[in-house]
Amino acid sequence: MVDLRPVLWGVGLLLAAFAPMMALPGLADWLGGGPDAPVFFASAAFCLFAGLVFALANLAQRDRVFSSRQVILLAVAGWVTLAAAGSVPFAFGHLHLGPADAVFEATAGITATGSTVLRHLDSAAPGVLLWRALLQWMGGIGILAVATTALPQLNVGGMQLYRFETARLDDRLAPRALRLLAGILSVYVGLTVILAVLLWVAGMQWFPSILHAMSTISCGGFSTSDTSVGHWHNPGVDWVILIGMLLGGAPFVVHWQIVRRQWRQVGRNSQLKGYLTAILLASLAIAVWLVFERNEKPLPALRHSLFAVTSVMTGTGYATRDWSVWSGFPLAMLFLLTFVGGCAGSTAGGIKMFRVQVLFANARLQFRRMLHPHAVLVPRFEGQTVSEAAAESVLGFLFVYILTFALLAMALALVGLGFTEALGAAASALANLGPAISPDLGPLSSFAPLPDAAKWLLSAAMLFGRLELFLLLALFSRDFWQD
Repeated sequence: MVDLRPVLWGVGLLLAAFAPMMALPGLADWLGGGPDAPVFFASAAFCLFAGLVFALANLAQRDRVFSSRQVILLAVAGWVTLAAAGSVPFAFGHLHLGPADAVFEATAGITATGSTVLRHLDSAAPGVLLWRALLQWMGGIGILAVATTALPQLNVGGMQLYRFETARLDDRLAPRALRLLAGILSVYVGLTVILAVLLWVAGMQWFPSILHAMSTISCGGFSTSDTSVGHWHNPGVDWVILIGMLLGGAPFVVHWQIVRRQWRQVGRNSQLKGYLTAILLASLAIAVWLVFERNEKPLPALRHSLFAVTSVMTGTGYATRDWSVWSGFPLAMLFLLTFVGGCAGSTAGGIKMFRVQVLFANARLQFRRMLHPHAVLVPRFEGQTVSEAAAESVLGFLFVYILTFALLAMALALVGLGFTEALGAAASALANLGPAISPDLGPLSSFAPLPDAAKWLLSAAMLFGRLELFLLLALFSRDFWQD
């Protein structure tokens, strides 16, 4: 059996750290006259108490080296526990959301997905708005921590290709890994502050500028308005958030390298090049469609297409207009980009750009082997040889991703969703996008009308997508629990 004591100690620390963040919305409601200050303060006190109980009861485990199975359990238990704790203010506050709605909203927040069951956000209490943004911002920190330290060591979907950028936490290189993580998190906080200031300068009031900065850098997408970013009708705001989404979907290791002026390493990052190239080409194609099919002016068409493509590909879900009502080519393009996602080591969701590049390199290799059957050819990525095990890991991830998408779409159809809604919602949840490529569940819509069964399925799917599928699937294996 897996020793759960180190996991419980880690979960206790997470809950204890979660409590002060939960108190901040209570303070916002208390100062702003909101109705939920007592609920937030009581929830924070409960989280602190429960966290201290778990941590102190397992204090002897603080110096233990975590095994790979304990790392998996901690990642899964941490996200599930924080989603459950984050749902408490939604359930017991003035919103009085049911269990399915409360868990759905909190899970969408902590996984930085951005789907919502709430409406009338323009008049919502400050505590609720701040709590939604904080959930996404903290979720972004968790994503970066797991992607930087854990996933490369667990061989999840080809992430072993990034071992050269990190180090095991149980060997002599641990200080290097911790310094890298600390540097990445400092960049994350710094970019949040910069975005908030720029949004305020661009014309937002200070409170929504802070909330949008947190949701932008985390690629979350929770807004303070039902009409998302389009509420401001401000090109300056659009461009600031667009740049923030681009930064959020790029590898945070690259941001750290830029801070340290390691330009050569930045220039050699093929994943970043592929990410930016895909966004640019897709945006230009959609902009041309808007000009010729919708008779829009070129510059506004380019701005809206860049915003929509970046929002969908990074999984942020913001919108300057309702792109879900577009038809034909642009909608098909956005649906495809939902799966592609951003870069590994970022806060974006989806399959990730590096896996697409590895698959392309492997496909090109198979074609060359057909033409040159006696040549010795090996796929390469980021200047290193892609091992057979890594290539198989990427192929296995893609198969499981597609299979999960198909099963989820069928399950959603079974509980009452239409064909396009089921496909769009399944893709959106797994890619942690938020809004679906469907008119009924688009960026200006709410998931509230869905049946509770669909909300539970989508909540689980958001966790599956955020935890790279295999981390959750491992728990259902008998071998995982045996010594």
